[in-house]
Amino acid sequence: MEHVDACLSRCTGIEERSRALLLKGIIAREMKRDADAAACFEEATRIFPSPASHSLLSDALTRCEEFGRAATVARAGLAFSTERYSPVETSLLFNNLGDALRLDRKFEDAANAYRNVIALMPEDSAAHYNLGYIFHIQDRIDAAIEHYGQALHLDPNHLENRSNLAYALLTASRFEEAWPHFEHRWVSMMSPSGQRMASRPARPIRRWAGAFENSSDQHLLVVAEQGFGDTLQFCRYLPMVLERFAKVGFVCPKPLQRLIAHSLGRRWSNLILLDDEPKEFWEWDSYIPLMSMPMAFQTNLETIPATIPYLSAAPHAAQKFASRLEELERSSLPRIGLVWAGGHAGLGVDEWRSIFPDQLGPLIDWPHACWVSLQKPESEDKRLKSDQRAKVVDWMDEMEDFADTAALIANLDLVISVDTSVAHLAAAMGKPVWLLNRFAGCWRWMRNRDDSPWYPTMRIFTQRERGNWNEVFERVLNELKRLDFRRAAGHYDLKG
Repeated sequence: MEHVDACLSRCTGIEERSRALLLKGIIAREMKRDADAAACFEEATRIFPSPASHSLLSDALTRCEEFGRAATVARAGLAFSTERYSPVETSLLFNNLGDALRLDRKFEDAANAYRNVIALMPEDSAAHYNLGYIFHIQDRIDAAIEHYGQALHLDPNHLENRSNLAYALLTASRFEEAWPHFEHRWVSMMSPSGQRMASRPARPIRRWAGAFENSSDQHLLVVAEQGFGDTLQFCRYLPMVLERFAKVGFVCPKPLQRLIAHSLGRRWSNLILLDDEPKEFWEWDSYIPLMSMPMAFQTNLETIPATIPYLSAAPHAAQKFASRLEELERSSLPRIGLVWAGGHAGLGVDEWRSIFPDQLGPLIDWPHACWVSLQKPESEDKRLKSDQRAKVVDWMDEMEDFADTAALIANLDLVISVDTSVAHLAAAMGKPVWLLNRFAGCWRWMRNRDDSPWYPTMRIFTQRERGNWNEVFERVLNELKRLDFRRAAGHYDLKG
């Protein structure tokens, strides 16, 4: 950097000085000093504007999360002197414009920018990928698949594109096409160091791919991945390997271990639950990541293993909550569990899927239910307000793990939940679950369905407009009022 400063001090012409400033900015950008880089590019653009200076400045401002300014600079560059720009220079400015608009959530404008890139450079795989991503966010799944597919054709080594193509294909119920691409999901996951992983973690034993020859004396290691909800959904595959292998080790998150041990361990003596991956792999013949099980079993829409319940609460723990619920003033009313918020799940996801407490009035003000919180708030802004607490039974501070939560759910008549792990838990227990699904929701709920082939007792209430929960609440309340809750064997059966 000192060498560049020395060069700057000797520059006499404005074009020469601008080039030196651009070089200084590029060095600052490589050193992760984005604000310094933006300042250099801004000065270079001021004294001698060029395609390169506008492009570099727009990119730097996007890195600084100044999306509005970044878009303005990109547009200024495009208007500056378009006739003397090469197609490459013009398409780069359009790409920078698209990136700034996409991150500023101006999705249609971003899509138009990426279309301009493709018009100029049809072979630009990144533009097809970015346009596919915009269509994915907008819930235009077929168009997303088309552009992801074109990007894949142009650049087969773009692993993040393969990952997103998998999610789009799964959303479209095209499971068999999706699973091979789903093996690249690791590129969008974060390693413990905070860096993206380009491939699945390597292990010194062979990867099991679904063959059962001679498996009866083999030992298989299954490794949980991603969130609690993913583990709860896909642990349904464990019995399918437990009946074929002599021993199955399951590397399972600690908060799920008591639940899994009770639900599966009592029946399957060959199941071994592990806190962490073994340091020595000698006793395991092969391994498989849990979410690769559907591909190993060649799962399609018709062959999803959906026999429920496959998870259950310990009877003695459930009985404790049964007694406490009977003592409540509202014990004679239907008991409805409620989950209104998820945890941190990446850019935009939690904001879009979560309902904050001040939005809950339409539900918890309905007086014909005993509302029971199943929410474990990760932050104060997700806790019920003081005036709401009297309307909702909340014992969640007592819950140590998912086994405790399952014991409470066992005593409920219905669970209403946003897309989070408790929805998977309750549905895996065979409880009626009404899923409050965000617009353009997770791939596993697919599209244009109010049911789930993964969970026979689930109903899905999907936003028709991004962020509009009031319309969803209206449909839910209409259904609650329409239902005849009939008391039977200590619980209400839901009769339409």
